[in-house]
Amino acid sequence: MDPSLDTWDFSPLISLWIHRFYIYWGFAFGISLWICFQIVIRKQDKTSQEKSLSKATRDLVTNGYISLQEKEVFVSGVKIFYGSQTGTAKGFATILAEAVTCLGLPVAIINLKEYDPDDHLVEEIGKNVDKWLWMLGAHRVMTRGEGDCNVVKSKHGSIEGDFRAWKTKFISRLRALSKGEKKSCGGNCKKGRCKSSQHGSEEMEPGSPAQDGLHQRDTEEEEPFASTSEEDSSTEDHQSLSSVVDVEDLGKIMNHVKKEKREKEQQEEKTSLFRNTVKNEASERRAMITPALREALTKQGYQLIGSHSGVKLCRWTKSMLRGRGGCYKHTFYGIESHRCMETTPSLACANKCVFCWRHHTNPVGTEWRWKMDQPEMILKEAIENHQSMIKQFKGVPGVKEERFEEGMTVKHCALSLVGEPIMYPEINRFLKLLHECKISSFLVTNAQFPVEIKNLKPVTQLYVSVDASTKDSLKKIDRPLFKDFWQRFLDSLKALAAKQQRTVYRLTLVKAWNVDELQAYAELVSLGSPDFIEVKGVTYCGESSASSLTMANVPWHEEVVRFVHELVDLIPNYEIACEHEHSNCLLIAHKKFKIDREWWTWINYNRFQELIQEYEDSGGSKTFSAEDYMAKTPHWALFGASERGFDPKDTRYQRKNKSKDISGC
Repeated sequence: MDPSLDTWDFSPLISLWIHRFYIYWGFAFGISLWICFQIVIRKQDKTSQEKSLSKATRDLVTNGYISLQEKEVFVSGVKIFYGSQTGTAKGFATILAEAVTCLGLPVAIINLKEYDPDDHLVEEIGKNVDKWLWMLGAHRVMTRGEGDCNVVKSKHGSIEGDFRAWKTKFISRLRALSKGEKKSCGGNCKKGRCKSSQHGSEEMEPGSPAQDGLHQRDTEEEEPFASTSEEDSSTEDHQSLSSVVDVEDLGKIMNHVKKEKREKEQQEEKTSLFRNTVKNEASERRAMITPALREALTKQGYQLIGSHSGVKLCRWTKSMLRGRGGCYKHTFYGIESHRCMETTPSLACANKCVFCWRHHTNPVGTEWRWKMDQPEMILKEAIENHQSMIKQFKGVPGVKEERFEEGMTVKHCALSLVGEPIMYPEINRFLKLLHECKISSFLVTNAQFPVEIKNLKPVTQLYVSVDASTKDSLKKIDRPLFKDFWQRFLDSLKALAAKQQRTVYRLTLVKAWNVDELQAYAELVSLGSPDFIEVKGVTYCGESSASSLTMANVPWHEEVVRFVHELVDLIPNYEIACEHEHSNCLLIAHKKFKIDREWWTWINYNRFQELIQEYEDSGGSKTFSAEDYMAKTPHWALFGASERGFDPKDTRYQRKNKSKDISGC
């Protein structure tokens, strides 16, 4: 044995080996203690951070703004808009603000009720607006009570569909994120009718005051929904969030908004129930004529047909039955006024004109959203109701027997009663039925539906109302619902120029509003190239909260004549052809209707029926033009004649009480 080995002492190693398990346990205990220590440290840091964040949030709610200058940011700031009745949207806006603050961004929480776009947004347009991120905490506030009429509102009226509320390009951008704050009508909406003065629907109800804030119902993007509990309101607020927050843009923000699994399941269940409810409501369209509207129009002399049509006896029909003269269409085009039926297949309109005869008791809308009746039923009941009203004149003193018998057979149909006939989806079928019954068609449109004008089948005479010649005056006079009303107006005139049958511009002069736009009118004439231009002074229909029109806006006949002379000087292809002093109306005609120095503005109605029958038999391939069915105009109807447009066969009657029954086509 090597003696050097005796000098080594292995006892410590042997001791360690014997007690190795205690050493292992010591290392394990140390590591565990270190892990626990790290967990406690991290919890303390997180608690400290949450306390700091809560303080920042309180400052945000109190002061409305937090400025974080310590970090470099690439977004100028975030503004969170909310509208809430129960506080749900406000609570979510606060949570969202905390999440955005974690990203180091300045945040502002704004209550829509206290925010006026005109005062705040206009200045910000020039401050690099694209760097701002606009959001809405909750864009729906549910209707409370029994109502089902939810209305998108701003301080300037209805937002959706009303150009007046969107005065800046900036607001239009905001509109893309949300439809705005929804205000409750206080439970006054029942069965689709809203009598609240602060809002309405696209289908305006009778008796509601016409305000600049147009009545507008929810669009397809925002469908109507009724709720009677705070729980439903909360659900809707959270549902709306998903359509507002853009995950792609906000990045990690939504990761900070955590919800319990149970709450998500409940929300999904309620969302599914909501969608099914909306789907069922959409499948059952409402009738255009509500009970209140039916009562109001019936009092005004309408005979209502189905759910959206009506017929009324024109005062000129009554006048001609008595031999007291016909309307201006009798003078200009040879219509037999006592055989003319004034009707419409659509009581709704896309304008709220200041000179509306009905003071806006009829519904308004930009598209067809109601139940639809078949044209066969509408025409059948229209003729029956018209004949029933004619029968009431049998035996009345002054009524000519031969004209009474003729009046029982309808020969002409004036689709100009009220509303916008061209909105009716089956208008072409309705026109075809009229022509099959040998009834001529005179259709009037307000120049807001260019596609429908383009697709319209031939009519005896197609009118377009040209109530103004500039964008500003048209907005002021017609008060259209469409945001792009001016482009629609111009496109309608272009569509009219492509028509082969007789076309007419219908100018209504409103003194001090649109009588000084001669050059602009001349340019519009060249755009649509109408066959005729009717220029008529506006008819005053009495005082109304729906319009500021007064008798001071009604031009004298001499003023209308002067306007027509000045207009004709600017349109070389036209001349003054006829005059109807009784209606304060003149007719400007294209020179192609003046043959051998004689005017041919009247219509050969029998020839038109032959031509339209050939057109239908050929499947639309055999067309015809306005010159194919014109007739010679009698001398008494011409401008400058001593009769001033009054048929000498009749006797002029001066009404003693001019305030009664002043309406007419």
